[in-house]
Amino acid sequence: MNLLAINWSNVGLQAGQLLLALSLLVILHEFGHYITARWFKCRVEKFFLFFDPWFAIFKKKIGDTVYGIGWLPLGGYVKISGMIDESMDKEALKQPPQEWEFRSKPAWQRLIVMLGGVIMNVLTAFVIYAFILMIWGEKKTPIASVKNGIWVTDTLMTKLGFQNGDKIISVNGDSIRYFEDVQPKILIGGRKVVLERNNQVINLELPVNVIDKIITRRDKKRRPFIIERVPSIVGEFPEKDTSFGKQAGLQAFDNIIAVQGQPIQFMDQINDVAEKNKKGTVNLTVLRGADTLNLLSKVSEEGRVGIYMLNYEQYDSMGVYSVTKTKYGFFAAFPAGFRKAGEKLKDYIDQFKLILNPKTGAYKGVGGFKAIGSIFPTTWSWEAFWNITAFLSIILAFMNLLPIPALDGGHVMFTLYEMITRRKPNEKFLEYAQVVGMVLLLGLMLYANGNDWFGWGK
Repeated sequence: MNLLAINWSNVGLQAGQLLLALSLLVILHEFGHYITARWFKCRVEKFFLFFDPWFAIFKKKIGDTVYGIGWLPLGGYVKISGMIDESMDKEALKQPPQEWEFRSKPAWQRLIVMLGGVIMNVLTAFVIYAFILMIWGEKKTPIASVKNGIWVTDTLMTKLGFQNGDKIISVNGDSIRYFEDVQPKILIGGRKVVLERNNQVINLELPVNVIDKIITRRDKKRRPFIIERVPSIVGEFPEKDTSFGKQAGLQAFDNIIAVQGQPIQFMDQINDVAEKNKKGTVNLTVLRGADTLNLLSKVSEEGRVGIYMLNYEQYDSMGVYSVTKTKYGFFAAFPAGFRKAGEKLKDYIDQFKLILNPKTGAYKGVGGFKAIGSIFPTTWSWEAFWNITAFLSIILAFMNLLPIPALDGGHVMFTLYEMITRRKPNEKFLEYAQVVGMVLLLGLMLYANGNDWFGWGK
């Protein structure tokens, strides 16, 4: 890894957003356990954000509960009296059960306490999505409005048969309504793609491991592999931008009509010519108002001039494609937020199924904190922050419900067994199961974070 190439301010901002989002979600998750335990008159001994082996950054006892912040940011916990959990407090369990202990409560109450964290995360996602829809609304691009077709931004997709200008009709037999749905549907098991090319219907058969090919491609960059094809009109350059395009004299709303004397209409065509002149120069013929200009631009070693595109509102006003923006009122936002949370949960379950299928190679893309942090933008956006936080809340709820000892789902599984069979699992067995679950989770965490930095699965 080239440490000099890392923009540490961007990394810091992403890490800060990740820490803030996870802290909020962990507190709310543990509060779900805490409040349900208190409802059923269980004593809660500890409520901690992050883990505190050996020492805590902060702690204060209020009533029977010690509230604190640990130094190890791998989650958080509530310690409920009489419960076999990550604290592995075996000495307390050797004593006769007390009325305030978790183990003294009926199975149905213990089940609700165990589900409290998951329920809280689902409610959190639902409420966040509702307020996002109220404040920022929902933006969608009807695929029928994308009149110029697609721009294939990844050479891998070109090798699989996609071409610039293609119009996507369906994926796996499902017609596509919005452009935003194209990439997810292809990634999540999109084997058969029907598209229109030069007024002809083309059928593409994609390999089962298409997601593996994307994960293991050489440049490893996270980016959309298909976007809307847009005209070769220059967007606004940032004030301190030093790209070759700006140095050559390009200005916002310049219309590039030829490169190296070759007539062009679309942005992707600029890249096609520039890639043939890496580390060299290209002549740009530009229409600026009523004037035609000839500019000379350098080309980077990646084969790029450095040109910014317009924003979606500008493309919408120009008729390149249309963007529908729906804002919801207070009462309409909550059912819409519930629907969106359900859609995101379904999407994540579909992704999880891919990971469990070795043929897809999706397991190679399992990542840890670095991968999660990279999802956040490198500039602050409340809309993006809350959207990602809501999705992480969905993930946290789903993962915690998996039937693995040491997770809420493991406790739920054993409690359901007790409710069905009328027999409580042996406490010694539960202790061993907790240890096995913790070892398994630590192994998964090690693999995921190792994948981030060393590409163990790739």
